Amino acid sequence: MRAGPFDLAIVGGGINGCAIARDAAGRGLSVLLVEQGDLASATSSASTKLIHGGLRYLEHREFRLVREALVEREILLRSAPHFIWPLRFVLPHRPGLRPAWLIRLGLFLYDHLGGREILPPCRSVDLRRDPAGLALRPELRRAFEYSDCWVEDARFTIMCARDAARHGATVRPRTRCTAARRIEGRWRLWLEDRSSGTRDEVEARALVNATGPWAARFLEEVVGTRPPARVRLVQGSHLVTRRLFDHDKAYIFQNEDRRICFAIPFEDDFTLIGTTDRDVEGDPASARIDAAETEYLLAAVNHWLRRPVGRGDIVWTYAGVRPLYDDGATAAQEATRDYVLHLDASGDVAPLLSVFGGKLTTSRRLAEAALVQLARFFPGLAPPWTAHAPLPGGDFPWDGFERLVAELRARYPFLSPRLARRLTRCHGTRAAELLGDARTLADLGEPFGAELYEREVDWMVREEWAATADDILWRRSKLGLRLSPGERARLENWLAGARRPQAGAAVDAAIGP
Repeated sequence: MRAGPFDLAIVGGGINGCAIARDAAGRGLSVLLVEQGDLASATSSASTKLIHGGLRYLEHREFRLVREALVEREILLRSAPHFIWPLRFVLPHRPGLRPAWLIRLGLFLYDHLGGREILPPCRSVDLRRDPAGLALRPELRRAFEYSDCWVEDARFTIMCARDAARHGATVRPRTRCTAARRIEGRWRLWLEDRSSGTRDEVEARALVNATGPWAARFLEEVVGTRPPARVRLVQGSHLVTRRLFDHDKAYIFQNEDRRICFAIPFEDDFTLIGTTDRDVEGDPASARIDAAETEYLLAAVNHWLRRPVGRGDIVWTYAGVRPLYDDGATAAQEATRDYVLHLDASGDVAPLLSVFGGKLTTSRRLAEAALVQLARFFPGLAPPWTAHAPLPGGDFPWDGFERLVAELRARYPFLSPRLARRLTRCHGTRAAELLGDARTLADLGEPFGAELYEREVDWMVREEWAATADDILWRRSKLGLRLSPGERARLENWLAGARRPQAGAAVDAAIGP
């Protein structure tokens, strides 16, 4: 079956592809987004989960990137205050590493480069008196504290796709683009549904390669052209342990190799430790933390924490491959985190835009830059709009989360405090839409464990393109940390027995615009 033409076909359902789809659909373009797996199933769910300016990038003099990222922190915080929220970072100081004057200078720039309005400024900390000092080695006396933001990375990605669909985009996860060719002034894409095996063809006026770690391979194997830039594949691995400290601040630790390591409160009862930086080759889908990375991360935090952390404290690990633009840096941690957009559009040929690099924090700006590159092919394109538009569920004040939780509990008093907070974190103002006319827990349907109920699962299938237990437990939530193997199996069985049109059926039923 052939359909279209679409104005824009985007291959890659990570944060960059979903952000471009959202921006373009909101400007009036007909958009197709295809992703070979689940949305956010690769790099975009394997980050350190921060919206940050990149304090350490100042050492590499990437001032433009840091400034852009700092500006974006507060734009994104306002757009999604349910799954993006402020987080304070404590940077302990020890003689022999970066000198205190250099840290103070860096933090001064960090406070002033990006026009900070919401987040509190940096300050000095006396670890002998501050609660943050209790978890650290007793000889540590001085620290610095500054602000960045936490983000539920996969939900950020999926909500960009949800907003794209709300503006008319067709979103097709679990769909592989097997070939793409310019034919008669347009792109023709051959697609394969990986769930059913069915195949079809679509046409588009322009094509965006947002395949992340697969960007070069996509150009070579699917488009049949030479990549215009080199992609440096850098693996970042993380540990999740039992909770290591009682306060709600994060630590940023300096290592003797001049890299840094975070220890961040995670899902109430855990601590996230990361990340590593090492060059890798091969299929990015096979990324796994290895023994050397595990030992490196444990040693990095044990150099600073009062109570040692061992392998027995680890409850989960994950790893992802970051597709960095190869700027020739000697070490992986020195490679730029900036993005590069390459437009192939000589003469009258259908344009091909390839995305290299980028990160969660700058994805919205990257999308705007992508549309600048493509604007001449779409006369009458509407102006940028995402800087002041909330993501789905984010239409409440940035500091109104606790009020929203209280309102949800008042309306649905049968919810436990933990469940009310989790539903608000996941769904924001849409939590009430999800709960609908429920009056008791029994109205939420079958319980799968950890206060996950059938009604929410059905919502994630219908509204968020979920299809498997992993989609629900590790990307749309982190309830995989809490469900037993038996509970997970029951969820899998329910999904297998309740197969229905996948998420977004209402907006994705038609293949063409």
